[in-house]
Amino acid sequence: MELKDLVGEHVLDAVDFENEKIKNWSDDLEDCEVMRFRLDGIVYVAIEDPDDGYRSSMRKLKTADASSMKNVFAPVNVIARHRTKGSYGEDDDVLELVDVKTGAVILEAGTEAISDYYPGFVARFSPENMAVNQGVVR
Repeated sequence: MELKDLVGEHVLDAVDFENEKIKNWSDDLEDCEVMRFRLDGIVYVAIEDPDDGYRSSMRKLKTADASSMKNVFAPVNVIARHRTKGSYGEDDDVLELVDVKTGAVILEAGTEAISDYYPGFVARFSPENMAVNQGVVR
């Protein structure tokens, strides 16, 4: 599955983060950041490839059959878009979920600066950008 496959309108209602032991290419277990998010009732899992500690990327995006989501919230209508250019002109492969009411990015998943010497795994959740949280004092 590719990030661009998710482009379009969706409903987001859960986002979780965990560190998990994931098998690498040599079948060794390594610590990886994992972000799960639920769109239209389907749980998607973005898994980090930590590479060498300086460089990282998104190893893969997959669906999960039975993930229990912990951080569940009122459904938010979002537009998913595929970002291919970063703020400094580098090549990105990032999914952005934008709240339809605020126009602000709520979630980002993928790899920034993919062709750079130091690419980086992206797994960001900005709940403050959701319409339901506008005007909430923290």
